[in-house]
Amino acid sequence: MSTAPTPPQQVPATAPPAAPWQQPPGVYTSPIPITRTHLGHALASEWTKIKSVRSTMWTLGVFLVLVVGIGLLVAQQTGRTDYVDTPYTVPAFFGLLLGQICLITLGVLVISSEYGTGMIRTTLTASPARWRVLAAKLIIFFAVAFTVSFLAIGFVGLVTAEMHRGADAEPWLGSLFKGALYSSLTGVLSVAVGAMMRHSAGAITTMLGLVLVPSILPAFMATSSSLEPMAEVMLDYAAPNALSMLFGLNTSSDGTPQLVFLIVLTAAAVAGAFALLDRRDV
Repeated sequence: MSTAPTPPQQVPATAPPAAPWQQPPGVYTSPIPITRTHLGHALASEWTKIKSVRSTMWTLGVFLVLVVGIGLLVAQQTGRTDYVDTPYTVPAFFGLLLGQICLITLGVLVISSEYGTGMIRTTLTASPARWRVLAAKLIIFFAVAFTVSFLAIGFVGLVTAEMHRGADAEPWLGSLFKGALYSSLTGVLSVAVGAMMRHSAGAITTMLGLVLVPSILPAFMATSSSLEPMAEVMLDYAAPNALSMLFGLNTSSDGTPQLVFLIVLTAAAVAGAFALLDRRDV
């Protein structure tokens, strides 16, 4: 007696995934959606860090007070004839001389504070790609520092222009951009130095030495005729003189060579920080 064959069971084309306990032995598929990590995730993490810590608010707040406050005080003491050969942003230069110390401090703390507290282990565990963490820190810090510097210098320039309306001043958009770029790159250099030294006090001291020593040492070197040419070059590339050139106070140069030198120095320090990051333990 023959029986009719049983038709094969139809399986839906879009069958739901099997539960973990229903899967074959040795095969496991996580029910949690998995997304491949990328630089955007690291940027979001670093942005959350930098905006949520108190050191950011304090250092940037002091920076704004110094640049805007000193700038407006200087602008109030100037007259219309003072802006015949100089841009309206010149008063902000005097505030930047002190304000850049705030950016140096914040740049070091962006990374050295995590090494000091040991939280860098958590950061690198969550993001094993170390280059991504350092790149995100550099990008976020540069964006914050440049924006704050640009707004502070621009505000001083606008108020000065309104106070001395009608003065035939130099175009000041170039000094606004270059001044903010120079200050921001100094902070990025601090991040790189902090990444290499991993110690807040040591990195801040090193950066202050890089900023202040080239302005002081030439006075001692000038006593020797053989060292005098080197002293002049060092003085030209010191941070205060470089900023004065960018703002048009020193007519010997427009500050472009000094800005290029800072870009090269910062790039070298960043390359060194990336090289050391993978070669050392946390």
